[in-house]
Amino acid sequence: MKPFLPLILFCLIILQTQAQNNPEKSKIKFQIDSSSVLTLDGTLKSLYNVISGEKGVERNWKQFKYLFHPDAKLIPSGKTKEGVMMVRFLKPEDYIKNSGKWLVDNGFFEKEIHRKVDSFGNITQVFSTYESFRSEADLEPFMRGINSIQLFHDSKRWWIINIYWAQETEANPIPKTYLN
Repeated sequence: MKPFLPLILFCLIILQTQAQNNPEKSKIKFQIDSSSVLTLDGTLKSLYNVISGEKGVERNWKQFKYLFHPDAKLIPSGKTKEGVMMVRFLKPEDYIKNSGKWLVDNGFFEKEIHRKVDSFGNITQVFSTYESFRSEADLEPFMRGINSIQLFHDSKRWWIINIYWAQETEANPIPKTYLN
């Protein structure tokens, strides 16, 4: 048995090294940055940062979910194939399920280019104009639009309650008021 012990240890070391070098078997361990929700600006920056990344880069979905109130909704709007205006109501988990793979497979960066903030007490409404890119190196966006973001401050942190958005179209350009 003693002559086989070094061979067994060698095999275990090789298997462990292969498992560590296999990207499919080793998952990235994302952390939550709890300080990101202490300010309104930090919460919005974290939102844009967490969905943005180059092609092939996993997103920190733990952080994404941390930004949202448990009853929060993401509400995309647009036209169906038949040309009818519609909205969809998604939980953060639904958004991840529907868009997460696409973001990684295609690369996606959403950058805020203008912000209008209205607050009353512990509620805040933000119109956040964005441009979308496939890579951070891209010079021209492939899409623009406005995120209407409702937030709640519970005296300790900011919670995203809803994000309701529309993409810019030829028929519906972004007003200059939300570009300056």
